[in-house]
Amino acid sequence: MKQMRRPITLILVVTISLLCLFGMNAIVKTAASPYILSVEDAPQADAILVLGARVYADGSVSKILNDRLEVALELNRASKSDKFIVSGDHGQIDYDEVNTMRRFLQERNVEPQHIFMDHAGFSTYESMYRARDIFQAQKVLIVTQEYHLLRAVYTARQLGLDAYGVASDKQLYQGMPRYELRELLARAKDFIFVHLLKPEPTYLGEPIPVSGDGRATFDRLDPYYGLRCVIDRT
Repeated sequence: MKQMRRPITLILVVTISLLCLFGMNAIVKTAASPYILSVEDAPQADAILVLGARVYADGSVSKILNDRLEVALELNRASKSDKFIVSGDHGQIDYDEVNTMRRFLQERNVEPQHIFMDHAGFSTYESMYRARDIFQAQKVLIVTQEYHLLRAVYTARQLGLDAYGVASDKQLYQGMPRYELRELLARAKDFIFVHLLKPEPTYLGEPIPVSGDGRATFDRLDPYYGLRCVIDRT
């Protein structure tokens, strides 16, 4: 009898886990979908929040990140906001998403004072938390690919931001089935974060309001300051 109970218990645990996983995903998608808009329909906002992705040592950006930045520029040209928050991973001296994004925008004639760098946007949840608490944005336009955008908008709105999303899917991307599968777990994780655990980000710090000058977020020029300088300034 005990031997029969074990597989039944395992089946029940797996079934309940899958129901929870797909249930949380359904809630995230249903709640966020009405706030996914086109460039034309997006409202004016305090800032355009661009979520980071892979960059390369030669200073170039991946296709995914290139398209996010191009859509952010389209929003700017459509007068939706003149401020950008570029949020990504600058957790190592030799890997820097945010300065790469800043340079991309500046090379396309965005004034540096309009670019705010979030050096500690190590996750979607942390990027939204820091947009609220560090950059003190209230209304944001989030730019990323649609598979990721649903979670980003849901997380932001649950954290109290008046958030809208604009998808940056301009082409087919290599590895999307893997990204979409991983996103199932990521949605469940952030659902638990915003409703139950509510952790603080890895780093917080003094506020740098997006209503001010983005150059307050720029790195010091001395390379010996390294990561410590980056974190202290954000």
